[in-house]
Amino acid sequence: MGIDLPLIWAIIIGFGLMMYVIMDGFDLGIGILFPFVESRDERDIMVNTVAPVWDGNETWLVLGGASLLAAFPLAYSVILSALYLPLVLMLAGLIWRGVAFEFRFKADKDHKPFWDKAFAWGSYIATFSQGAALGAFINGFSVKDGAYSGGLLDWLTPFSLFTGLGLVVAYALLGSTWLIMKTEGPLQRRMKDLGRPVTFALFAVVVVVSVWTPLVHAGVADRWFALPNMIFFAPVPVLVLIVTLALLRTLQRDATHAGPFMLALLMLFLGYSGLGISVWPNIIPPSISIWDAAAPPESMGFTLVGALFIIPFILAYTAWSYYVFRGKVRLGEGYH
Repeated sequence: MGIDLPLIWAIIIGFGLMMYVIMDGFDLGIGILFPFVESRDERDIMVNTVAPVWDGNETWLVLGGASLLAAFPLAYSVILSALYLPLVLMLAGLIWRGVAFEFRFKADKDHKPFWDKAFAWGSYIATFSQGAALGAFINGFSVKDGAYSGGLLDWLTPFSLFTGLGLVVAYALLGSTWLIMKTEGPLQRRMKDLGRPVTFALFAVVVVVSVWTPLVHAGVADRWFALPNMIFFAPVPVLVLIVTLALLRTLQRDATHAGPFMLALLMLFLGYSGLGISVWPNIIPPSISIWDAAAPPESMGFTLVGALFIIPFILAYTAWSYYVFRGKVRLGEGYH
């Protein structure tokens, strides 16, 4: 029995994208929360919590894109053609917020509000574009003769717009719980107050997407509700409810450490696993599987050697950077 290279590569890409959602999620969430914090000093603290690590967060996005090209070139060509506009908007948002991140620390008091707005808008645009692309991916793509055959705006649907807003809510929750862990005093209390309604909002988003998707896509409904799948997958929605209640309870208490953030990450992971269940084994929904879209085995095997070599290094330096810059961030400390 040979090695299932397409399955291994699907796991690697899924892992890379999940790492990106986790790490750049709270980073973008900080920008999303900027309009809810008026104090310039508190905004400086918010940015300083991610200043040492934010540059490396996009590494996982690059890894996912490069892996998709190497292992599933058909999926790469179809998905990028179908999602050209939202992906360009996402990159523009990431670049704009990156520029604003650097410039806001150097700007004088007259220009700093402009860069604060730029940082927030870049975060909103990048996050919404990611969510809209995700919704379009769930809806599936029109493929003919191995190429995308749909239109430039086929990605723009009510469902993709909703998932765009839903991801904004998800990243806002990651950002608020990250700041609960990394800050103290009035800013931390403000994030705890924001965390509760955002948790309710995210749970509502999960419920709507969980109902909307099987109603529109019969294949997804069969995967979730046909026996014995229904028994195997039932723990996912149950765990979402349990984690939501645990997060709300933790936020009501004197949550000053990592508890809320860990629960928020778990909630995002459960949503991510639900997405995986809905589309599996298709890498180009609704009908092209990872095996249909796979590159030749020789190419997948050759590039797998490089991936298995570099991923441990990425994990190691990421873990080290977060360890070095652990602890609370206070006014006057951090990036200047």
